[in-house]
Amino acid sequence: MRLLVVEDELKSGDYLKQGLGEAGFQVSLARNGLDGHHLAMTENFDLIILDIMLPDVDGWRILQSLRENQSNTPVLFLTARDSVEDRVKGLELGADDYLVKPFAFAELLARVRTLLRRGISPKQTEKLSIANLHLDLLSRNVLRDDKKIVLTQKEFALLELLIRRQGEVLPRSLIASQVWDMNFDSDTNVIDVAIRRLRAKIDDNFEPKLIHTIRGMGYKLEVEGD
Repeated sequence: MRLLVVEDELKSGDYLKQGLGEAGFQVSLARNGLDGHHLAMTENFDLIILDIMLPDVDGWRILQSLRENQSNTPVLFLTARDSVEDRVKGLELGADDYLVKPFAFAELLARVRTLLRRGISPKQTEKLSIANLHLDLLSRNVLRDDKKIVLTQKEFALLELLIRRQGEVLPRSLIASQVWDMNFDSDTNVIDVAIRRLRAKIDDNFEPKLIHTIRGMGYKLEVEGD
């Protein structure tokens, strides 16, 4: 598995490269945003570990460029920026996970492995559908009205959860544990942001509307009236 680490702090970069290398990964290290942006856009990686505060090009811009170019490469932000606003911004731009410095290497490694497992397509031909929305779990393709919709790894996992349990009201806590493998502070709107991004892609320009907010309870996916 090829990983790209974009980290300008010398000791942290060396520590990450050595630790991840010893864990069996092939690691490329970029020490500034310009080099990180170039590598992320021109080479294939299974996962990118990305700092935000970087010389030349910041982490926000690198992630935005990836998603604008329809790259689904999982991105884990590893940063000292710990505000709720920063976490939400990262998710809105398409980050798959967000870990705040200082961190335990064991936790970082667990999150890396979880994201990589999600990036491997199941060895099956199962397809999930509701109305005119179709999910292919083998190819990771999403179609609505025969139009291809590009989703990030996180968005695909969220949609898969919703469509597998269509008609059920899923509380935010369940969505957080199933899609992110972690608990989110109930005072944040991380789940709402993720739902809004998914809804913009699969619902805003289509009929019927499928993602519904159940006030005070959570979200569900269904064709209303069925």
